[in-house]
Parts: sequence; structure tokens; C-alpha cells
Amino acid sequence: MEKRVFVGVDIGGTKVAAGVVDSVGEIKSQSRKPMVAHGEAADGLAAVTSAIDALAAVHGPGMGTLHSIGICSPGPLDPVTGVVINPPNLPCWRNFPLAAEVARIYRVPVRVDNDANAAALAESLWGAGRGYKNIFYTCIGTGIGTGIVFDGRIYHGRTGAAAEGGHCSIDYRGPLCSCGKHGCIEIYASGPAIAKRARAKVEVEPALASALLDLAGGSPDAITTDMVGRAASAGDRVAKEILKETIELLTLWLGNMVDLLDPEILIMGGGVSTMLQPFFGEIRELLPSCCVNPRCQEIPLVPAYYGEDAGIAGGAAISSSV
Repeated sequence: MEKRVFVGVDIGGTKVAAGVVDSVGEIKSQSRKPMVAHGEAADGLAAVTSAIDALAAVHGPGMGTLHSIGICSPGPLDPVTGVVINPPNLPCWRNFPLAAEVARIYRVPVRVDNDANAAALAESLWGAGRGYKNIFYTCIGTGIGTGIVFDGRIYHGRTGAAAEGGHCSIDYRGPLCSCGKHGCIEIYASGPAIAKRARAKVEVEPALASALLDLAGGSPDAITTDMVGRAASAGDRVAKEILKETIELLTLWLGNMVDLLDPEILIMGGGVSTMLQPFFGEIRELLPSCCVNPRCQEIPLVPAYYGEDAGIAGGAAISSSV
């Protein structure tokens, strides 16, 4: 019998990545194409099909039989109908029936969901969350996305809009987030937010940021999130203070998530998570001060299994449940 495989597609504002994934979550091959975010809806669809078609060069008969396609798309979207509603980063699509259009072309089942939901399911099926029933997943990068898996299924809520954990406020008097709310964890602890706080602190205390300024070529405006992590490792006082604040803010937020959901495991992915991994133990030590749950320290906090390929694995994961 031929082995069943899935195609996972990860759509961003500038690129489309696609991959063939087998039934145990191994990515067998990949392709990458530019996304046409501006223009006609058909142009955006053509970018997606181009990435999928490019897999045919390596997806030979020995790879098995394509079972389904899963697509991670920027939202808002409807995961039930597969309609992409009104994504700010993809103005080519407005109420676009993405799942139906791709299914029409390839004649296999197609599912669409947001990237954090899909990545959470991939971690549940094949990654760091395998063996756990109830999972809270967060991806910390340009923004903060979250996904919730209960009993092996993504929790979408009533309308499909659940699990916007990155836009849970930790200070209603805090800075205005791009979502329109004040004090969201994303405005404090996403990659750009960490760099912004570092730049502000360097302006006030430049003498304490020698390593950080060296990395930035002497210009506070050039400071990036990656530089904060590197400077902290070199002993830079400002960078270390920024990371300490970030850990405290994330612990406060994760404490709220634990008290709300009581998950079996906390999984952290995304580009910023690599910088934060050395502090996972510190987060768990601080967690009781931010939780009413007396057993919160029993919950593991672990890095995600899938790194940059989380979107491809996530797409395959949501399609595997068809």
C-alpha cells in the first residue's frame, strides 16, 4: 500500500512555503515562492498553486498518495468554511473562498486555519506536545500568536476567533496595541517590542549599554531583538535588564493562561523563543507568584519541535484530520 502524505502550505505577506509531510510529521520536501499580496485574488491563488506545483518535481510515486492539503493563512478567516475574510497583510483577498478554490484545482480535501492554531496541532500530533491532551502553544516573533488544543482538537470557539492570547491585556492603561486594545502582551514582549524597549532604555542610560551599542554600530535606532540577546550574553547591563523585564511580563501573562486553561504543557515557539529558552527555568520558578493554581509548577514549559517550518507542519496537521 502507498503511504499517505499531506501538503502543508504557509502563506505570508511576501512568500508562500509548501511542503510534503508524511503521516509521522516528517517534512519530506519543500518549495518556496513569492506571494502576490497586492492585486487580483487570482494572482494570490496562483502564487499558492505555484508553490504546491513545485513540489511535484520531488514528489514522485514513491512518496505515496496525496491525502489532503492544509493551508496556514493570515486572518481573520473562517476555519469552518475556509474563507479568508479580510487579512491586512493580504489585501488581494477579501471574503475569498481559499479552501474551495484549492480543492477545485487539486480535487482533494483542503482545510484553512491560522498559523498558531495549526502549529499547536502539529506540536500535539508530532512534536513537543505528543502524548498530552490539553496544550497551550505560543509563537513569539514579530507578533505573539497562540493556539489551544483540547483532546487532540484545536479550540476555535463559537466563531473561530478563539485563542487570540497575544492580545490579552496585562495592563489596561498600557500602550496601544495595533489591535486597538491597550497593554496587550504583544505590545510588550514580541520581537519588535523587545527591541523598542531596549532602544528607549539605551537613550536614557547609554553608558550601561556598551555591548549593545557596539553591535548597533553606535546607533540606538539600529538595535534589533537579536542584538539584545547577544548583548545580554556578553554581560551588557541594559540588555540583561530588558530580558529580565521580558521574562517577568511573559510570566505574568502565562500565569493568566494557566489559571484560565490549566493545560498539561506549555509550548513556546517562534524566533524570539530561542533567545528566551535559557530562561524557561526562571519562568517556572516565578510562575507561582503569578498563579492561583497551586500546582502550576507541575506544568512543563518546553521549546517547540518545529522551528521555521511550523507553518508547513501546521498545514499538514490540520489537513491530516480531514
